[in-house]
Amino acid sequence: MQIQPDGSSEKKVKLTASLFMGLSHMLYLKEYVKGVLFALVEIAFIACCPFFVKKIIDLITLGSPQPELPVKMRSNSVFMLIDGILVLAVIAIFIAVYVISVRSALKSYKTYCITKRFSTQKAEIAETTNRAFPLLGLAPCVITLLIFVVVPLVFSIAVAFTNYSAPNNIPPNNTVDWVGMKNFKELLFGGTSWSKGFVRIAVWTLVWAVLSTFTCYFGGLLVAVQLKESGIKLAPAFRFIFILPYAVPSVITMLVWRNLLNGTFGTVNRTLQALGWLKGTIPWLGNASLAQVMCIVINLWAGFGYFMLLSMGTMTAIPQDMFEAAKIDGASSHQILRHITLPLVLYQTMPLIIMSFTHNINNFGIIYFLTGGEPTVADSTTTLAGGTDILVTWIYKLTIGLQKYNYASVIAVLIFVVLAPFAVYQFKNTKAYKEGEV
Repeated sequence: MQIQPDGSSEKKVKLTASLFMGLSHMLYLKEYVKGVLFALVEIAFIACCPFFVKKIIDLITLGSPQPELPVKMRSNSVFMLIDGILVLAVIAIFIAVYVISVRSALKSYKTYCITKRFSTQKAEIAETTNRAFPLLGLAPCVITLLIFVVVPLVFSIAVAFTNYSAPNNIPPNNTVDWVGMKNFKELLFGGTSWSKGFVRIAVWTLVWAVLSTFTCYFGGLLVAVQLKESGIKLAPAFRFIFILPYAVPSVITMLVWRNLLNGTFGTVNRTLQALGWLKGTIPWLGNASLAQVMCIVINLWAGFGYFMLLSMGTMTAIPQDMFEAAKIDGASSHQILRHITLPLVLYQTMPLIIMSFTHNINNFGIIYFLTGGEPTVADSTTTLAGGTDILVTWIYKLTIGLQKYNYASVIAVLIFVVLAPFAVYQFKNTKAYKEGEV
């Protein structure tokens, strides 16, 4: 079949390429190798369509109860959900290849309109090989990313729209059903102990993230300024000592602090009693409000060393000419600190403050190993959420303790919605992204 080199056959080429992959390449463009490869992809997809349709139906229904069958032979809704998501991923890849085939046909036709001749079979094979090489090289990475990142992420989000929870909807004994936005409504606007617990923990998580970030940052900045401005000869030794809490794994230091602050036999209370400063005991980790304060204080002890080194490195990079010029103009040490040092340090470290804030929202180790989320409060019996639990530790308890995977997924989705803008902002301010824009 013939096509005109004046551009009038573009619609014909596009329509034929859209009807079947590779058809335009073989009928009009004389690119038989490329056309056969694209056609084989669609033929393979069509051959797998019955399997894909079954998995999509399973994804929609998530199985049906089969109490007459042994447990191991019943439909497993979780496997159906995972298989359905994998099939959707394969369909998405097929659609992408389909689009590539149509664009390839249009590009070849435009080249034909310019050159007024078709490429030779040898040139076609060489071009196909050259274009296929980077695709083949990237294919393992794309497939790995799809299977181990995208599919689990989509699965976690999908669980938020199901009733996947104990005791009535745990496969394979029972099936899981789609419930839409019901879980979000119950957690956010339900007016039950679950919604009250969620609001309480969400507020504390934000307070914890803000205070733990700014106390560590400004605590480290204050120590860095003191070590730099005081001119102490033992400054390197102090830097080494101050960085030790950050360098030692938190699982060790937090468990040590947990024992030190024990209200009954803790070393802190016993020391205060031995000194005659305390007659009874202080429930450092037994009272919800006091335990929250101690979480922030211990986190300051553990994390200020990192920001101390960061601030000292930033201050060292500031040109000394600026300080000398300020002193010549009569500026005091306080004015130099306020108008030169602090603004420059803040400018250089602001992205890291944002990154630290997002990290502290998900700072599982400090809370879990120090308090375990305790002490218990009014709604802890139902929700297992303690007075110092943050969202990420509550997710752990919901999945391990209560098997409320649907509520845990809802919380994970909400955390993602809150943190995604910070992650995007952080990425857009990286040097690699900015250089990519240029």
